[in-house]
Amino acid sequence: MGKEKKGLKIISPNGHLGFAPTKEESFQIGVAAGPDYYCCDSGSDDIGPAPLGSDTSVSHYKWQKHDLELMLLAARKKEVPMIIGSAGDTGTKSRVDLYVQIIKDLAEEHKLARFKLAYFYSDLTPDYLIDLLQQGATIEPLDQRENKVLADLQKTDRIVAVAGIHPYIKALKMGADVIIGGRSSDCAVFAAPAIFEGYPENLSYYLGKVLECASFCAEPYGAKESVMGYITQDDVKIKALHPKQRCTIASVAGHAMYERANPYYEYFVGGMLDMSQCKYEQYNDKTCRVTDPIFIPKSGQVKVKLEGSGKIGEKFIGIAGVRDPYTIKNIHKVIEWVQEQVEERFAGQDYQLNFRLFGLNGVMGELEPIKETKSHELGIIVEGIAPTREMAEEVTMIGTRQIFYARLPEVKGTAGSAAFILDEVLATTPAYEWTLNHVISVDDPMKFFEVKQIEIGN
Repeated sequence: MGKEKKGLKIISPNGHLGFAPTKEESFQIGVAAGPDYYCCDSGSDDIGPAPLGSDTSVSHYKWQKHDLELMLLAARKKEVPMIIGSAGDTGTKSRVDLYVQIIKDLAEEHKLARFKLAYFYSDLTPDYLIDLLQQGATIEPLDQRENKVLADLQKTDRIVAVAGIHPYIKALKMGADVIIGGRSSDCAVFAAPAIFEGYPENLSYYLGKVLECASFCAEPYGAKESVMGYITQDDVKIKALHPKQRCTIASVAGHAMYERANPYYEYFVGGMLDMSQCKYEQYNDKTCRVTDPIFIPKSGQVKVKLEGSGKIGEKFIGIAGVRDPYTIKNIHKVIEWVQEQVEERFAGQDYQLNFRLFGLNGVMGELEPIKETKSHELGIIVEGIAPTREMAEEVTMIGTRQIFYARLPEVKGTAGSAAFILDEVLATTPAYEWTLNHVISVDDPMKFFEVKQIEIGN
């Protein structure tokens, strides 16, 4: 510790490490400015429940390695810490192990001097949480979900707890040079080192909130570019590093408050950030200065978020296109016909048949009568889900082909009104659903997170 006199610089190279490769020009500009920490979030629930449920990454391995390599070599050259949160998109044990192995491989490949690598897992099992429930634990649903926790746990395949700043601070206290974290709050990756170095919680959490998506807080829009965060005892400054981007009052404030039910508040393990009193000013052409966020600590028990995913079934998709104006106008009747044909074949069996329509005035449309549309063509994605691959394939095939055979009134003697059909439906990854979007009350925010440390390098 001890940087609080001069302030602290943290670079954020990418809003989701590995999801698409980090742009190297702005990253190297940031490297030249001498960051005290290299920090990056590598996960999100925006990618849906399938990666968690199937325990896989949606990010390409080569892109993940590319981004980790950029950060590791720069951080080790200056002997400053590197922190990665929510490893491998979901932060499961297998994804943390993947990133730990990549770091080991890179250290060997580049003959790096020995350094300390800390890591922690976030995985929990349904049985473990059921036991906690039976012991009196409180698990509550979020976002107005129905409160049926036991039933939700029983249909869950995989669960991660979402860590706050606490395991990262512990790893830093252990002297870690590189930290690979399991599933974590996006901004904890940035707030933790700032709090560890002695900066105020309110400014540290705000810094994390803005840095988590990297250049999304800059304008004009440009993803995968690096930004630099500066924190002192009095303020936070955010600077765009790409030569053609700027961090402005509008871009920084807009990003800080996006995707919130109440845009002025952000909740964390241990407290809440109130951004309603924030003051923004244009510090220079590329930098926005922020002061006066308010952090309200949580007294007593804290709440740790739980994310769970469960498999629904196997999934196939089909693709159809329609150009006939009469069919487009009556597409809801076409879909009704298709649904009837599938139900006739699979009555009483467990399946799902979903339709996504593209082209209704240029956007995806709902299944409702169309009075008029400017579109001359519709694209229809047919999604069939069932317990087995064979059944899912057949559901999807009927659901796709019957668009061609739909029996509409006023159509006489035609061979069909669909312009084209993809005759072979395509297998996709299985279908999963979010089974847990809950919080569990705990006395210790480290309850689910054990930090381990090893030494690697030459």
